[in-house]
Amino acid sequence: MKVKVSSFAGTDAADIELNDEVFGLDPRADILHRVVTWQLEKRRATARGTRERADVARSGKKLGRQKGGGVARHGDRRAPVFIGGGKAHGARVRDFNPGLNKKIRALGLKMALSSHAKAGSLIVLDAFEVQKTKELKGHFATLTTGKRTLVIDGEAGESFRAGRNLPGVDLLPAVGANVYDIIKADTLVLTRAAVEKLEARFNG
Repeated sequence: MKVKVSSFAGTDAADIELNDEVFGLDPRADILHRVVTWQLEKRRATARGTRERADVARSGKKLGRQKGGGVARHGDRRAPVFIGGGKAHGARVRDFNPGLNKKIRALGLKMALSSHAKAGSLIVLDAFEVQKTKELKGHFATLTTGKRTLVIDGEAGESFRAGRNLPGVDLLPAVGANVYDIIKADTLVLTRAAVEKLEARFNG
């Protein structure tokens, strides 16, 4: 698949040949859904559990006789009403650490990249070198990007600082490319270095 390479200078560079095994797949909603669900679940931290009556180490001896004492009929000091007793209906340990096959994860990333290539919302830049935020904003206006733009470069260089304050613009190095951020973006901007690293990632 041949794609025109743009540049911030306004001149068109030579076309680039994209690998069809990475950018030419037919996206499947079920694969993308599985990968996005897995990715969002991995973000969740493990919930901390609390100690209930069965987990508290206190005497199990009955405090007093059942009737005639003029006090409540407690069985032992593990009851939640006592200081140091177990918590009633406490939080349980929940571990959000699902697994997903590496082949499915790789296939999902390929399909996410292919979805932008097929929709025509993929822009390939010759290089991403800019120093000022105002300058970068003007460049995005000439590229006619969408409301949400994701820029993926080979490395997280000094130019990433210029895009930190731009609303609707996210910047990632090639090693951080993921399905959720790619699908969420209206326009995907890749540099030559990012294309080379992504293709090498799947071919290596």
